[in-house]
Amino acid sequence: MTEPSPINLQETLTGEILLLSLLGRIFYTYPTNDERTWLQSLIEEDIFSEVPFAADKDETKAGLEFLQKWGKNGLADEAFENMRADYTRLFIGPGKVLAPPWESVHFGDDRLIFQQRTLEVRAWYQRFGLEAERIHQEPDDHIGLELLFLSHLATLGIQALNEQDNVRFEELLDAQREFIKKHLGAWALTWCGLVERNAQTDLYKGLAHLTHGALSALSEVLDIKLAKEAVR
Repeated sequence: MTEPSPINLQETLTGEILLLSLLGRIFYTYPTNDERTWLQSLIEEDIFSEVPFAADKDETKAGLEFLQKWGKNGLADEAFENMRADYTRLFIGPGKVLAPPWESVHFGDDRLIFQQRTLEVRAWYQRFGLEAERIHQEPDDHIGLELLFLSHLATLGIQALNEQDNVRFEELLDAQREFIKKHLGAWALTWCGLVERNAQTDLYKGLAHLTHGALSALSEVLDIKLAKEAVR
């Protein structure tokens, strides 16, 4: 197989950063009024008409269709309240959390947070100079944080390319590969399926499909397999 040029690698990493940082922020952040303003700006800029990464994936195309439909209605008061209610139902509760956004929950029969996998993910962040914003108050293995971490690794990868540090660059690619294999890729498709089935707004349905598409594309770039479901 022909090795991709540095320019193509940089384009790939840039697209990964843009998409995963967007997904990570939306999934991690409860929809406050500030988020409402930001999301409205994305709608006005027609951000969801295309994506900079994984555009050829069927899941990505499906996600964009949902998001285009959602964006046409804007974020008037009723639409925003529906979005907040959907986020709460899916990711917070009260009652049964329909799509738990924490990795640990998907790997134990007791479905608890702050388990061994949480500590392993925290160690990954610390290894690359990061710390969860609400460490010790909220689990480090939130889907949003894990997506943001991959974006961070891609950012470091671009820095290594710019510095022509090929050894460091390969280390960072290996880090992405191992983190996906051991953590995000072991449960994220299960989580995406839960969101797709249970979301009541086109926003979260669309974002789940986009996440699925992005991870599928990353698995091809990094030559790894994703788990179709989390195995307890």
